[in-house]
Formats: sequence, C-alpha cells, structure tokens
Amino acid sequence: MDSTRRTAIIAGILFIIATVVNVIGTGLSRSSLADTDYLRMLFAHANQVTAGALLETIAASASVGIAISLYPILRKSNEGLALGSVVFRTIEAVMYLLAVGSLLSLLSLSQQASTANTADRASLQAAGDVLRALRQQVGVVGVLAFSFGGLMYYYVFFQSRLIPRWLSAWGLVAVTLAMATCALAAFNRQPLLSYMVLMLPIFVQEMVLALWLIIKGFAQSFVDPGYLSRVRGNAAA
Repeated sequence: MDSTRRTAIIAGILFIIATVVNVIGTGLSRSSLADTDYLRMLFAHANQVTAGALLETIAASASVGIAISLYPILRKSNEGLALGSVVFRTIEAVMYLLAVGSLLSLLSLSQQASTANTADRASLQAAGDVLRALRQQVGVVGVLAFSFGGLMYYYVFFQSRLIPRWLSAWGLVAVTLAMATCALAAFNRQPLLSYMVLMLPIFVQEMVLALWLIIKGFAQSFVDPGYLSRVRGNAAA
C-alpha cells in the first residue's frame, strides 16, 4: 500500500471518529445540561458525563488530525488553503476542548452544590449558568472554525478533482449551511441544536466522504500522474 492510499484511509477513519464520537460524547451530557435543575442532574449522572467529556476530547483530536493528515496531499494543489484548513481545524479542536473544560468544571460545581446550603447553592448556580453559556458559545465558534476549514479543503478537492466533483460540491454547500447555522445560533442566542436540520447535510456528506476515502481513495490521476496521458493515448488509438 502506497503512502497516498494510506493517507486516504487514515483521513477516512478520522472523519468517522470526529463526527460519530462527537455526536455520542455530546449526547451523553445533553439531557443533563438541558434540565432546569442541571447542577443536580450532572452529579447524578457523573460517570456518564465524564465518559462524554472523554469522547469529546477524542473527537477534538480527530478533528485536527483530519486536516493534518490531508495537508501533504492538499498542499500539492494549493498550499495556502491546505495550511489554512489546518489552522481553522486546530482552532475548532481548541474550542471543543474549552467546551470539555467547561463541562468538567460544571461537574465539579454540581458535586459541590449537592452538599451546599441554600446561600452557597445560589452562587454555585450563578457560576454554573456562566459555564453552561460558555460551553454553548465556544461550541458555536468551534463549528464555525470547522466550517471555514472544511470550506478550504472542499474547494481544493473540487479544484483538483481528488474526489468526485459531486462529492466535493456537496461538501461546499453543506459547510455553507453549517456557517448559516452558526450565524442563526449566534444572533438568535439559541443552541446549535435548534437548527440541527441545517447541520444534517454535512454530517451525511462527511460519512459518505469517509467511506469513499477508505474504499476508493484519491483519484487515480492524482496517485499516478501519467494516468491521464495513458487514458488519452488509449482513446486516441
């Protein structure tokens, strides 16, 4: 197996990890955070929330890993955009790690609130509200950074035909919808989940892309620069 084929497989696996593991991780703490008495609920489900935080950390690492793994391939077509995708997906990972930090801090507050008196509980609740809002907002920034990074590598994919154009065009449209989701969430001060229907296209697209990279890899014309000339020569004959 050559290095290009290996890179495609690694990138495909990372796409699956980044998306699926993140969905599972955030899902483990979502119901507790959405509850009106979330401080009590978080401590009641401490192991579940901690597992969710661990999975979110893995997903954040996979997110930046995608751009790093694709960089040697994309830089051959557009080094600036390849580097830009690494920068934005690194920002994305940092935002997700901040979200994990706020979740673990909330869990600590929840533990304190379980034994606090009424006066102390009020101050802990105020601190918890700030941390919960911080988790929500850094999540929006993280998805926005993901969208910019994705826009860059999907443009390079489209331009270079590393993958079929229908697949890269789907990615360009889907990340644009993800950007719209972030704008709506920020201006309306709503969680991203309120506009999840707009995030669905990029979720499905990245799973299709992951399978394509694992099964098919990059275009033969990229892997073997002489491929197109041979095809043209055979057609002429």
